[in-house]
Amino acid sequence: MALSKLTADSFDLTDNYAFTGTVSGVGSTQKLFLIKNIDSSGSTITSSFVDGSNSVDLDNTYKTYLFRFINMHPVDDQVKFEFQGSIDGGSNYNVTKTTTLFKSRLAENDSIQELGYESGSDLAQSTNYQSFTYAGIRNENDASLNGVLRIFNPSSSVFVKHFISECNYMSKSGTTSVTYNSFIAGYGNTTNSVDAIDFKMSSGNIDSGDILLFGLN
Repeated sequence: MALSKLTADSFDLTDNYAFTGTVSGVGSTQKLFLIKNIDSSGSTITSSFVDGSNSVDLDNTYKTYLFRFINMHPVDDQVKFEFQGSIDGGSNYNVTKTTTLFKSRLAENDSIQELGYESGSDLAQSTNYQSFTYAGIRNENDASLNGVLRIFNPSSSVFVKHFISECNYMSKSGTTSVTYNSFIAGYGNTTNSVDAIDFKMSSGNIDSGDILLFGLN
């Protein structure tokens, strides 16, 4: 499994391997190793993490990979941020997935208060991209999406590839801004190594935002 080389336009490709943080748990300590920090400096269609001859070999390095999304801002209004995996180094993004999504939301004027499962946002043995959101992200200057994606043991040749994500973003209902917290989980139904991950908006470009990739030991 390798998820370290970016193949997209308009990004700063400077690697940063210096950061090491620790998270203390009960009876153990877990370390986060920063593998790649991608800073968008303009519009781009996708941002793909793939294996490469000059990238860090992650095949057997970590069992868990953590993506952090910071202020992902779309060009188009009310579009969704989504992802898909590849088993052939990014030639095709078509991993079959089964997923589930639920969300909570609250409108700024308090007119909407809701928590619920969204069957229309899940996937059942589908090769479609999985959305991180239930609703679309606003493209106003102060709107964005922030969140995390955890992928477990993507290089396994025995198990399917489980993942969990939580994202918060600004959407709208009519002219009223709404905060959404979307939770997704599922698995890529393959025992092949997932060696590339692709992120994009459902329509239009990514205007700005940071995607950080960590390995966890």
